Amino acid sequence: MLADSHCHLNYKGVAEQQGEVLARARARGVTAMLNISTRESEWDAVIATAEREPDVWASVGIHPHEADQHGHVDTARLVARAAHPRVVGIGESGLDYYYDHSDRARQQASFRAHIAACRETQLPLIVHTRDAEEDTIAILGEEMGKGAYPGVIHCFTASGDFADKAMALGFYISISGIVTFKNARDLQDTAKRLPQDRLLIETDAPFLAPVPHRGKQGEPAFVADTAAFLADLRGEDVAALTRTTAENFHLLFAKTRA
Repeated sequence: MLADSHCHLNYKGVAEQQGEVLARARARGVTAMLNISTRESEWDAVIATAEREPDVWASVGIHPHEADQHGHVDTARLVARAAHPRVVGIGESGLDYYYDHSDRARQQASFRAHIAACRETQLPLIVHTRDAEEDTIAILGEEMGKGAYPGVIHCFTASGDFADKAMALGFYISISGIVTFKNARDLQDTAKRLPQDRLLIETDAPFLAPVPHRGKQGEPAFVADTAAFLADLRGEDVAALTRTTAENFHLLFAKTRA
């Protein structure tokens, strides 16, 4: 019982062999996958995969890298597409100041539009943040003051302090294959102490393949390797950790239980 809370099944390299990728995931015990969109042009294909595959769900959203090109994607547009029965989350959205592929003010405006859509639909917000901890947590907190909404910090690599502040707002923390990397000591220290009821795992496939697959194209099957590493790191039984994180996935993304 494994849930990959964040993957990109329609990205180049995965889409061409999607059937085989899904078969390998199922063979390793993956029972749920959330197929994430990053730009509007992907929405139809991402949703179509979820319509076709009973263990795959979809999100609709605009990655911060794409904010400059998607000023027309407002809260109403997100809410309308999120009404689809296989769309269970909104994002990924957030702030990325590492690359600055989009203007920071436009990233922030897009982020707030996504949050408003989450508040209206009560679907979880899927947050991308890189080199933008201060602004990310400030916006999350300000927007939470306007009305509660659920969410997850995906592919968590931020500080332990950021994790604490995000969890105080009710957010889940999703750990990717980065936790298996030798140089990820700070992340490992944070991952050790995350409460069980706030923990998710993901691959972010086709990126960030964990050890022992590092350097290869990532795929949802590898969430099993991240789970095994994380269980050992935390001193927990791997079966218990996989069960708990899968249960957390379905609690957060409540529409998957419909």
